[in-house]
Amino acid sequence: MMPRRFVTLDVFTTTRHAGNPLAVVLDSEGLDAAAMQAIAREFNLSETVFVSAPAAPAHRAALRIFTPSRELPFAGHPTVGTAVLLALRDAAEGRAEDVILLEEPVGLVPCAVSVAGPQVGHAIFTLPRLPQELEPPAALPLIAGVLGLDRREIGFDRHVPSVVSAGVAFTFVPVSSLEALERVHLETTLWSQAIRPADQPNAYAYCRQTRDAGHDFHARMFAPAMGVREDPATGSAVAAFADVIMRFEKPGDGEHRFTIEQGYEMGRPSQITLELTVSAGALVSARIGGSAVMISEGVLL
Repeated sequence: MMPRRFVTLDVFTTTRHAGNPLAVVLDSEGLDAAAMQAIAREFNLSETVFVSAPAAPAHRAALRIFTPSRELPFAGHPTVGTAVLLALRDAAEGRAEDVILLEEPVGLVPCAVSVAGPQVGHAIFTLPRLPQELEPPAALPLIAGVLGLDRREIGFDRHVPSVVSAGVAFTFVPVSSLEALERVHLETTLWSQAIRPADQPNAYAYCRQTRDAGHDFHARMFAPAMGVREDPATGSAVAAFADVIMRFEKPGDGEHRFTIEQGYEMGRPSQITLELTVSAGALVSARIGGSAVMISEGVLL
């Protein structure tokens, strides 16, 4: 195999060794899906991105995203991290742009980018697909059981479990307290029955209490079927979470901004921003934002 450059970053943080680690392979031309999957398994991070030339000259790059076990059509922390990395590289070459367009299997993703230093930047992208509810969730005792919780600890205010996707699907599980959310332990024997949909059995558990003042929700994401027992920060889940907020929080018309904290139980605190535009009571657009910091550079031999 020809040598291929890669960079690793920590995403949804400005602090090294926090946030969600990401590997970005910059020279992916000529790699087929099997080779990309093997490289993603080797990195063994929640996601690895492969960058290639875009189909349209006006676009910045084309991305393919792999977990250790499968390809994804879209993911948040790979989009933010890669957008920041490309912005840093462009700035170093004197051709910085405020907005770049990334081609992903889910569709074209516009990213507003800014550089905060030679190795740190920020990106916010507009969702290529608004979230939608899929199917009814599994029974409450089953969901509670696979998270090691009592059924009475599921739900708060108007929030009840739901199954939503904005490109990647999740069962969203509201948990009554931060204390309960912190002691979640997975019982995976019945995972495929409890967490839907069947082809993407990912669970996103959240509560209103937070570790840090000024944040709006605390969350944890579990995807053992994708080879990710727990994820430090999950932008694709926050993208779908926009529908959860619309349904249960019922924000009024106008602009709204939420900060979701995640990864604290893993020692990798992360902060993800979610911006909503609501008109006539409906969600018309949503944006996911966060920072990223470079960690390492190297070559795959």
